[in-house]
Amino acid sequence: MWLQLSVTVFLSSFVLTSYGQDAERGASLGRSISPRDGRCQYTFTVAAPAEPTGCPPPAAAAAADQMEGVLSRLGLLEALVSRLVGGQRGGGTSRTGPRADASDQVPPQGEKNQLQRDKEQLSGRVQELLRLVEQLGAEAETLRQKPCPPDQADHGPSGNAALRVPDRSYQEMKAEVTEVPASSLLPEGGHNITGCGELVSVGEPLLHRKADSITGKYGVWFQDPEPPQGPAQGPLYTNRTVWRIDTVGKDVRQLFAYEDAEQFSRGFPLKVLVLPEPVESTGATLYRGALYYQRRRSRTLLRYDLASETLAARRDLPHAGFHGQHPYSWGGYTDIDLAADELGLWAIYSTPRAMGAIVVSQLDPQSLAVRRSWTTGVRKNTVANAFMACGRLYTVASYSVTNTTLNHVYDTTTGLGRAIAVPFRNKYRYNSMVDYNHAQRKLFAWDNHHMTSYDITLGRR
Repeated sequence: MWLQLSVTVFLSSFVLTSYGQDAERGASLGRSISPRDGRCQYTFTVAAPAEPTGCPPPAAAAAADQMEGVLSRLGLLEALVSRLVGGQRGGGTSRTGPRADASDQVPPQGEKNQLQRDKEQLSGRVQELLRLVEQLGAEAETLRQKPCPPDQADHGPSGNAALRVPDRSYQEMKAEVTEVPASSLLPEGGHNITGCGELVSVGEPLLHRKADSITGKYGVWFQDPEPPQGPAQGPLYTNRTVWRIDTVGKDVRQLFAYEDAEQFSRGFPLKVLVLPEPVESTGATLYRGALYYQRRRSRTLLRYDLASETLAARRDLPHAGFHGQHPYSWGGYTDIDLAADELGLWAIYSTPRAMGAIVVSQLDPQSLAVRRSWTTGVRKNTVANAFMACGRLYTVASYSVTNTTLNHVYDTTTGLGRAIAVPFRNKYRYNSMVDYNHAQRKLFAWDNHHMTSYDITLGRR
């Protein structure tokens, strides 16, 4: 949903020149809607002495030009009539000879009468033009107080309309209609999303598949909560597609794709992709058609585009610990854990400055740049795992105790954290991965070779 803000009003220059008791008050009016972005614009324009007008409507510009010409001719006629009247009173004589000025010569009586008639006609024309100016001024005021209807917009040559108003000020004001996402008008945080309150409960784990070799003791598996749309993405890239990586090994590069959950449970992959850089541990995540993961033995983050099967972005996570500096309590080089929720892409890690406390950073999904960071009061090596949901960080107390809890929550909206005790079950007693899928409102987990999921309940916002 998109909202339109502000209205465009244009006031340009105006110059007022008096001719006796009459004044030239050229005014023109117009309004427009941009065909590109639906902007409604009003423009008030009057020519400044040293500045040309912008885009005056033809009728208003012609009226102003006609008035200027008529007033000029009227002034000359008044001068001639005055001289004629003076000549009659003085006996009708005039100067002649080589030094006589052409403007002092008095025309014959017939020409005097014609000039008088011309003066009367021009005076009538002036009055007519003044009435037109008054009408334009009234129309300007009416239009300025009502919205611009799409079907009545008068588009100028540049897509903006011009409006002349009688005013002695010389100024220019402009405020344009701007379209912004409605979400940007709401406070930051998942609290704005319906049903995105704090996590209330976690259900029992549901088994989907068990790995059949030692390489599957640890790993990650997920479905894309926001897959790309369109036929160009092919059959692999729907929200039904299941993705899996076995993370035991020194050079982990294989990404398995399964058509749906049934094929995943049966162990029949649709395709196996070979990643260009090796994966470090179980901190990868899937979001909007890309695999996000940490490059082995580095703080480098990678975005692997699944449609083109190429690396689309790489960036170091500033000051992040890696390869055993700040892992979760179970080890496994889990220094950097990537996550996605209703608010976007996140990194869960620590830094030397944070002295082992969990740092949460929101990342740009395209560039991987850090948008904003929060330092929590939870030491990373004292919790078994963590995930993001509705802009909140949740930590798991133990990876091996069967009946454990989610023991901390940190809200990035308020910057506050607190202890909680939401029951959580490690059925197979070695849970190395917990990830949240906001489309399904489920947790995905990898518990000692077993790929499981949990239904969760979120409170109202």
